[in-house]
Amino acid sequence: MKKHFYTLLILCLSISAIPLHAQQVPVVETNLSNGMRVLMLPRKDEPMISGGWVAHVGSANERPGITGIAHLFEHMMFKGTPTIGTTDYERDLKIIAEQERVRELMRDEEKEMRAMYRRGEIDDVQKPENFTPRYRELEKQFAELIKEQREVLVKNEFDKIYTANGGSGMNAFTSSDMTAYFITVPANKLELWMWMEAERLLRPVFREFYAERDVVFEERRMRTESTPLGKFAESFESIFWESHPYQWPVIGWPSDIPAITKAQADEFYATFYAPQNITLILVGDFDPQQAIQYAEAYFGRIPRGKKDAPDVVTLEVKQIAEKRMYAEAEANPQVDIMWHTVPFGHKDSYTLRVLAQILSTRTGRLYKGLVLGPQIATSTWSHPDHRKWAGLFNIGGEAKESFTPQEVEEAIYEEMEKLKSEEVPPEELQKVKNNFAASEYRKLSSNMSILMQLVFYDGLGNWREINEAGAKIQAVTAADVKRVAKEYFTKENRAVAVYTRKKGASEKEPAPTKTSETTSN
Repeated sequence: MKKHFYTLLILCLSISAIPLHAQQVPVVETNLSNGMRVLMLPRKDEPMISGGWVAHVGSANERPGITGIAHLFEHMMFKGTPTIGTTDYERDLKIIAEQERVRELMRDEEKEMRAMYRRGEIDDVQKPENFTPRYRELEKQFAELIKEQREVLVKNEFDKIYTANGGSGMNAFTSSDMTAYFITVPANKLELWMWMEAERLLRPVFREFYAERDVVFEERRMRTESTPLGKFAESFESIFWESHPYQWPVIGWPSDIPAITKAQADEFYATFYAPQNITLILVGDFDPQQAIQYAEAYFGRIPRGKKDAPDVVTLEVKQIAEKRMYAEAEANPQVDIMWHTVPFGHKDSYTLRVLAQILSTRTGRLYKGLVLGPQIATSTWSHPDHRKWAGLFNIGGEAKESFTPQEVEEAIYEEMEKLKSEEVPPEELQKVKNNFAASEYRKLSSNMSILMQLVFYDGLGNWREINEAGAKIQAVTAADVKRVAKEYFTKENRAVAVYTRKKGASEKEPAPTKTSETTSN
């Protein structure tokens, strides 16, 4: 019996040492006549199709004065078309034109209020009590126009049409590098999906363009201003990035959101929502040949943009000294550290993903070294963030009662020094690689899961990573891990945020959203 046990043990160890590679995803790639890329993956598992498209534009493509415009478009793309979202399109257009006229007059008053702010006559241009009399009058006129427009609006008609036809999970997101829209529909509704999505690209109507700012501000309030660390995290990010557009939040600066004009929006849309800047993605039960015919018939109608979207040309300057931020917050004491690393697709990004996995999860070094061992932290986290144009690596931990964030910080550095001075043991490295391989396999379990991977990879610049990243991760060596630890995790390359409890704050504040369970992507 013991002999059989050891035979089985040796067999298991041998299997675990074999590099695991996820199966290849047979994506079909083609281009429409107007330059729009199409990615297709037929799967006959169920009679459903997950469809989406990604516009290669995010907050990094903005500039000061119009920050938040990419995210605003995520909202506007659900407002409909000449035939969806209204009961009277002609009246709708007249109201929109009148809204723009009044808004132009309001912008003149906003300019005057900014001048008053610079002279010290008012303390905040967004406080209602500081509005000029003329602005208040125009605001009432605009409110009446909004009320009039709502008489002809059909709210959420886009979603209602999809839901009535068996669609589910309609959603969208905006990041620093991309904006994506997606839904799952029955296989026999593919043509409906093609028409709906093509229509909102070909003939969008930006209803409630100005009124939607209130929705965006509420989103900002909930996600940033009303959370214990939201505003601090936003400030920390702007400190971390010196020259790169990543320094402003995806949702935009509060003063920019209401200042964006319809003319600026039209220019932004023409540049970044042109077909040659969009990738159409289908995963599910469909015939590729028929899908291409539909795509050309509907999406092919959209004229190619007059000019290609420009690259982000401002690179992050090399950091020359450590940056530190100290803040009192209504949260548990903790430390958050970020290092500058590399963008998506860089040869070192795969090693950094492996390094993050070595540190994170309940079996990782940070949890063992800070939570289980000396018990100075209640939670830890570690993850890389390889964006399209630049990257960072984030490590942090929440201090246990009677310990300080500074002690947690020093313990983190001790763990990093071990990675710099000693190679990771083969069995530890192989375990991490096996976890990556298993995770890749699990991500192929559903149409939507595969779709989101293709959206993510294509949005960052190379959809083929869905097939190529696995092998690159399996090729990472212990020497690679040691090398990147020494190269990127230096004092002068990092920014540190130290959070202490605000005086008078409750001892039972909710923990941060990051936990020791966080794994690398």
